[in-house]
Amino acid sequence: MAVVGELHVTFVCTGNICRSPMAEKIFVAHLERAGLGGRVRVSSAGTTAWHVGAEADPRTTAVLRRYGYPVGHRAAVVGAEHKSADLVVALDTSHDRDLAALGVPADRRRLLRSFDPDARGADVADPYYGDDADFEEVREQIEAAVPGLLDWVRERLDGAQPAGTGETSGRAR
Repeated sequence: MAVVGELHVTFVCTGNICRSPMAEKIFVAHLERAGLGGRVRVSSAGTTAWHVGAEADPRTTAVLRRYGYPVGHRAAVVGAEHKSADLVVALDTSHDRDLAALGVPADRRRLLRSFDPDARGADVADPYYGDDADFEEVREQIEAAVPGLLDWVRERLDGAQPAGTGETSGRAR
């Protein structure tokens, strides 16, 4: 996780061992490739404390390695630093509801798939009880959202209000 940055983007799933750490690592790599790595802090957390301190699921790590993404992760639960991020990206609608209940304003919450104009459905399904193909599908869904996430970051860094961040955005629910 980057320690400094003009913006803070955090990804949230249930236990912070499958979907959100994969999203974090993939997004970090794409920010670096886009020359934005030093300007954006990226983190992830879970809505539950079930796995706090644990490494990412080995299947998550395997997928990340297979595609040349960084690895190395310790699970965390949503805390003040995550709730205060400029953008809190929920991996499914249950996480978005949990974040709302934790007081994260709607204008700083988005579902990951809302950044993919071709997404079918709002949720990135939990691969935990699935097989390798389910983890590959998660990677594909995350990668499909990256261009929209990068656009959001660029717009914010340029000082413009990113499209779709308001209450009436096209946010998939």
